[in-house]
Amino acid sequence: MTTLKIFLVLFVIALCGCDERASGPAGISMVQSRQLVPANTDLANVYNRSCRSCHTVMTTGAPLTGDALAWAPIMDKGMTVLVDNVVNGYGGMPPLGLCMDCDVDQFEALIHFMAAPG
Repeated sequence: MTTLKIFLVLFVIALCGCDERASGPAGISMVQSRQLVPANTDLANVYNRSCRSCHTVMTTGAPLTGDALAWAPIMDKGMTVLVDNVVNGYGGMPPLGLCMDCDVDQFEALIHFMAAPG
């Protein structure tokens, strides 16, 4: 199996055990997080295909979209470090965050969107 197939299988298994009422450090639930979408249509399309599957599910270990408290120490690293982490992959996040056609401006906009209070 390729690495991507293994990742997808593990991701589906993790989703099966999710409690949608669970909440992140700031109290935002996965349900609330899933309702957040960027206002910009193009950015929303990228978010929905590349970010949403991990940043709205607590069991992935990714900070929930809209959980500003969880994002605060991450944002403290600075945008240069964060974009570098996205481009090269970080922890369980694959390189380019599953967005092979995104540019730096899109990554920055997505990070700011996900880190904003929900």
